[in-house]
Amino acid sequence: MAAIDHSLFAFLEELKESNSREWFAEHKERYDKLKIQILPFYQQIEELLSESDDVNAFHAYRIYRDVRFSSDKTPYKTHFSASISRKTAALRGGYYIHLEPNNIFIACGFWNPNKEDLFRIRKEIELDHHEFEQVLNDKELQRHFGKLHGEQLKTAPKGFNKDHAAISYLRFKQFLLIKKFEKHEAVSADFGSQVAAAFISARPFLDYMSNVLTTDLNGESIL
Repeated sequence: MAAIDHSLFAFLEELKESNSREWFAEHKERYDKLKIQILPFYQQIEELLSESDDVNAFHAYRIYRDVRFSSDKTPYKTHFSASISRKTAALRGGYYIHLEPNNIFIACGFWNPNKEDLFRIRKEIELDHHEFEQVLNDKELQRHFGKLHGEQLKTAPKGFNKDHAAISYLRFKQFLLIKKFEKHEAVSADFGSQVAAAFISARPFLDYMSNVLTTDLNGESIL
């Protein structure tokens, strides 16, 4: 099994302390080696997921920050990360891995649904929130992820009853499952297996959302 070396987190801790182009230039060779070394780990997660889901090849994110519209002008991210999307328009959602000292986590779901998708999800929950709750309360999903995460409105979204039984779900603007890890877990030999097992447990959630977002309120396909 591909493993993550302690040196990855050591590099990121130093980068956080000296986040400058000068420091990075001096340590570019270290970064290039780490960037290559982490690829088998991402590949391993992709392969384990592909055994039960139809996924695209992983996408490793660049460490360079886009500072054009940010008040934070530090030039580099202080984490390594990658995502794995699902194939075809019928399979919605995806998987994300975030490796940062003191902030190691995986996530899956819907980070920034467009206006139409968000409305469709809310309408489905409004129509039958019991099925949504049943999906979230799946034993394996609960064991790995627990509660639903994401930004929420302070009140009911426009057009929805603030007294609806599922208002706590209707207020969500993002629908995310997040699982955090400690650094000693991330450098263990079975970390890849732990990550894949958690992602696989989220399939009922992703499949529920995929079904919602590819049908109308009558259950007819829109693809």
